[in-house]
Amino acid sequence: MTGLGELDRPETPAGSGAAWDARSERAPRTPAPAPEAAADRKPSAPRRGAADPVKGLMHRHRELCDRAVDPLEIAAGLEAHGITDRTAARFRHRDVFSLAEEMYARVPRDADAPPPAAPATPRARVDWALLTLLPGTLCAAAVAAVHLTHGRSRLFAAAAGTLALALALRAALRRGPLSRPDRTAPGRATTWTTWLVAYAVLGDGLLDSAVAGGPDGLPTGTADGPWPLAAIPVLALALACAPAAWTAHLFTVRARRKLAASRGLEDFAAAVRPLLLGAFALFLGALAALLTLCAAVLDEPAAYAQALTLGALLFLARLLTTHGFAYAPAVVLTATATIQAAALAAVFTSRLPGCGFLATPVETLVTTWGAGSVPTLACGAAALALLIHAIRKLTRASAHAPPEPSR
Repeated sequence: MTGLGELDRPETPAGSGAAWDARSERAPRTPAPAPEAAADRKPSAPRRGAADPVKGLMHRHRELCDRAVDPLEIAAGLEAHGITDRTAARFRHRDVFSLAEEMYARVPRDADAPPPAAPATPRARVDWALLTLLPGTLCAAAVAAVHLTHGRSRLFAAAAGTLALALALRAALRRGPLSRPDRTAPGRATTWTTWLVAYAVLGDGLLDSAVAGGPDGLPTGTADGPWPLAAIPVLALALACAPAAWTAHLFTVRARRKLAASRGLEDFAAAVRPLLLGAFALFLGALAALLTLCAAVLDEPAAYAQALTLGALLFLARLLTTHGFAYAPAVVLTATATIQAAALAAVFTSRLPGCGFLATPVETLVTTWGAGSVPTLACGAAALALLIHAIRKLTRASAHAPPEPSR
């Protein structure tokens, strides 16, 4: 009976036992690996493309990496897409700036291309510096003409001064630190800004006389007429165009330098926040000084509360707009102008039969704190909302990204 061991043995052809044994001896034998060598063996490293998270991130942001002129632009773009320092840790980097440096270094470029230069900070230019002085100069000339003329000549002087001031403001806002980054035509924010400035000139006098049962006639262009005209706020705001431009320029330059020196998004935000608050306080200080100067020259009330809150609102709205955040300022300016228009409309509508209750809130404010309380409360609340919004938006790296090179 044949055993199981014999059945498993390979069958050898008859008469070839010696040859088989000889071939078996001549065949090379592979030595078995030693136990120590088998233990020291390590698995082969996976391919870079399969376990490289940075490569996938570069693929998703290919356009950003291709057009970037320095790592800071990539860092700002990543931050704009919601990538934070904590997110960068998942890509094996300590912060977004380190991740951006690797992404910039791995973009294929020409071998003879020069190394990237440091991001250029915007410099002051003579043209926009002169343009920011133009609104204040023309407004001062218009106010002087209104005070020195009478009757129809005063009306012509006021109309000509208003037109010249509007053109000067348009030119100043289209150049320099107060210009929009996309150079687009002014939108609805400009319309409501014009309304707010016009209300600062004519609104308080109209509201005060409307609550008293007037007005009994058209404005005469003076502060003691039946419909008083307040020239100091608009004159101080026009003169403040130059401090606003220089303050915005200073904030932009310092923020760019902080962007180049920061190594994390949180560090950058903490460094830019006091710069923003300092620039805001510097502008308000300059506006307060201009209000005091104008009041001393014209011998009229300065209306600090109305003018300072309006100036704060307009400065913050323009600062956000110049950094690419135009939607929130437009909404806030629209809401503020609507509140002021609604206050005037409520007083005049209350004269209809059965509508007297509509003017009760406005009349209470005017009786208690004066007609200037309406624009002060409206502009103050709006400026506070924009300040909070600016602290959130203007402390982000994406708000200070270097401009794209012209093509």
